[in-house]
Parts: sequence; C-alpha cells; structure tokens
Amino acid sequence: MATPLTAAKFLAALRAEGVIVKEVGSWRTHNRNSKGPWGPMNGVMIHHTVTSGTQSSVDLCRNGYTDLPGPLCHGVIDKDGAVHLVGYGRANHAGGGDPTVLARVVAEDYGDRPPKPTRGNLNGVDGNRHFYGFECINLGNGKDPWTEAQLDAIEKVSAAICRAHGWTARSVIGHLEWSNDKIDPKGFGMPGMRDRVAARLKTKPGSSTGTTYTVGKGDTLWSIAASKLGDGSRYKEIAKLNGLKDADQIVPGQKLKLPKK
Repeated sequence: MATPLTAAKFLAALRAEGVIVKEVGSWRTHNRNSKGPWGPMNGVMIHHTVTSGTQSSVDLCRNGYTDLPGPLCHGVIDKDGAVHLVGYGRANHAGGGDPTVLARVVAEDYGDRPPKPTRGNLNGVDGNRHFYGFECINLGNGKDPWTEAQLDAIEKVSAAICRAHGWTARSVIGHLEWSNDKIDPKGFGMPGMRDRVAARLKTKPGSSTGTTYTVGKGDTLWSIAASKLGDGSRYKEIAKLNGLKDADQIVPGQKLKLPKK
C-alpha cells in the first residue's frame, strides 16, 4: 500500500521513464475527490476507450458524460504513444471489482495472472480509490490494431509508477482482471505486458528494453532507428539483429527486434 504520488512526482516519474506527456488543462486538480477517498494506492489499471480519434477520446475521458462524470482516468494513451493527462486524484475508471484480486495485487504473489474475478461493478469493492488508471484509444473489438508506440507507452507508464512506488510488474492489471463484467483491454494479453514491464524495471529509467517494433507504412530502417533509438545511423544494428541483408527488406506488419538504447 502507498500514499498517492503528488501530481508533480507523478509527472516527473513519467517523464523520467521517457513517456511523451501532454498536459490537458488543469489536470492536476481535476478529480472526484469530493465523492470518496483516493488511496491507499495498490496498482495501475489499463483500459481501452471503445472510441476512435484522439481529441474526441481525450475530451470524453476528461469530461465524462451524464451518467459517469469525468475524469474517467488519469491519462489517455493515443495511437502515437503520447499520454494525455486529463485528471489527478479519484477518477471514474475502475469501478467495483473483486476483493480477492485486490489482495493478490497488494501481495504481488500471484503467478501468470491474478485469480479470475467473481465480482463486478455492482457488487465489488471500490477500485477507484486504489488504482491509477490509463485509457488507451482502441475500439476494443479485437480488430482495431494496437500500435507498437501505444504498447510501448503502456509499458512505460506502468513501469514509471511501479518504480516510483517500489512495486513489481504484478501491480499492473487490466480492467478485465479486476471485474467480471469487463473485457478491456482487448487485443493484447496482460501477462505479456507485465513481462515487458518487468524487463523495463530491470533497466535504468528511460532506457530501451530491446523490445519489438511493428513496421508501419512508409517506415524504413533508418526512420525506425531514428524514432525508437534516437539515432538513424543505428539502422545497421536493427538489420543485423533481424538477419536482414537488405536494409529495405521490410514490409508493413513485420515485427522487428530492436537493440537496447
């Protein structure tokens, strides 16, 4: 258990981890603290928005709607990997969930995944007080692709908060692992994401963990090296790591291993 980070320390932790941060309005004081407690903190929860479009998704998560006022999370992760901070404090993101799951997250003693939740929003314990929440822009239909930049941002924000609190990757869960009536995030597995977070926590803040990158339309090895490694001349390292004899021998959708920064 931990006292919530101050907004300044939260922001500093994200930036130290290399997160691209965009501050939205008065996010530091935009919260639902008047409606209930915030803290002690026990983990990080990942969601998908079931929306498309960056600005409309950010506006929705900041303002909420009639039946569920905002903020609906602390940060919105867009397709390009930027994290838009929309609120800080209690937020309407986790809802009710399984107390057994909470206990296992607090103890960080489960295996591949927490026990399957048997409670949900209407009969569970209050998760809004215990978790930092990040909404990721995705339709949640299993078809809308998750970009590598977006997955990288999820890894980084999770690691940043775990590092700040001294938690392990087992403090990072998906909404579907918390509540029996939720399916988010859909399209990637939380066990694999926890593996990524665990690998990052073994490195210094902001360093590359040597993960993968999915080639997009118009990408070249030089542009990938420049954007992901900060040095276009390192394209030869990517080619060698992936057994590519021709530097232009890449196609959209192809997954490439990346060297560490």
